[in-house]
Amino acid sequence: MNRLLALFAAAFLAVAARADTYLVMPFFNASHTANLEWIGESVSESIREALAVQGLATLGREDRQEAFRRLGLRPGVTLTRATVLKIAQALDADQVVYGEFQVQPAPANSPAGGGSLKITAHVLDLRALKQGPEFSEIGALADLAAAQSRVAWQAVRYLSPKQAPSEAEFLKQKPAVRLEAMENYTRGLLAATPEQKQKLFTQAVRLEPGFSQASYQLGLLAYNNKEYKGAGEWLEKVAPYDAHYRQALFYLGICRYETGNYSGAESAFALVAKTVPLNEVFNNLGAAQSRLNRPEALENFGKALEGDSSDPLYHFNVGYALWRQRKFEAAAERFRAVLDRDPQDSEATLMLGRCIKGAGPAPGELADRDRIKTAYEESAYWQLKAVFQPEKP
Repeated sequence: MNRLLALFAAAFLAVAARADTYLVMPFFNASHTANLEWIGESVSESIREALAVQGLATLGREDRQEAFRRLGLRPGVTLTRATVLKIAQALDADQVVYGEFQVQPAPANSPAGGGSLKITAHVLDLRALKQGPEFSEIGALADLAAAQSRVAWQAVRYLSPKQAPSEAEFLKQKPAVRLEAMENYTRGLLAATPEQKQKLFTQAVRLEPGFSQASYQLGLLAYNNKEYKGAGEWLEKVAPYDAHYRQALFYLGICRYETGNYSGAESAFALVAKTVPLNEVFNNLGAAQSRLNRPEALENFGKALEGDSSDPLYHFNVGYALWRQRKFEAAAERFRAVLDRDPQDSEATLMLGRCIKGAGPAPGELADRDRIKTAYEESAYWQLKAVFQPEKP
């Protein structure tokens, strides 16, 4: 698949028969109870993640927020079909899931989470310009996690019927989460500052210690602050059923790499590479193996370079691996390629000079010049795969 990425990347940008893009809107609060908009966001996120797990190209919350801003729409606005159509067109989406929820409050003196909940979802096919099915779930408000999971499964079954697991299998991978934990997690997603997010996600995990999505978000916050040890501890808790699992593994690999746990980093990157053979994954796998003096490092660096020969970082790592093997002529060619793309790279200039002089690694010299990638673009991979390896009827 790495070669497929290299061969068809340019074609993908212009291909007319591109893979469908899926947009899940926040569900509208159709009840008379205020301050429950977070439920609509929670339902939306549950469906979006379920579609993403199936490898469908979903638009993120940030994309949706940008469309709202461009169209002058405020959060919480009633989403008529015409409004949904405008947002979808602004984002070039092909399939849209939207809907509403209603909460019937419980009688006075009822326990927290009392009351009933009805979720109704609709699907709009913009390619065929037709309205899809409607499906709904009714249950106790306290069972929000289970209700939104059942709605998510119905969406997956309709939009990806050949890949959809059985309902029992799907729900088995959706552990029950307390309503209060769901609220804190969702409000954390909506929070404006990292400090607010940290507080709300931490509260969600305190209420529900096995809450995978909240653990991922806490790990991401720590990772963005370069707190690699703490980030790794959170990212290790992300479950395989989580839509962020492979991304969590990728960042976990970086955390382990940055803290000197190269064997652990190799293991994390290797797991990602089995499913998502991206250039950045092969590169980082090679970097971890290079630090461990494993001969397969050069092979993985080569896969990354084969996937994107325009990136000077990949040329540098191949050149550095060749230089360590004292293959000076081949290494010099790679360092020249780096300088062709980035003439200001002083380290590549230094390494080219050593290659020309035939100066290999000095005794005791640390092998620590490998370069890693920090950006992870899984969504582009799945969309490209859907274009060139479409699901068989």
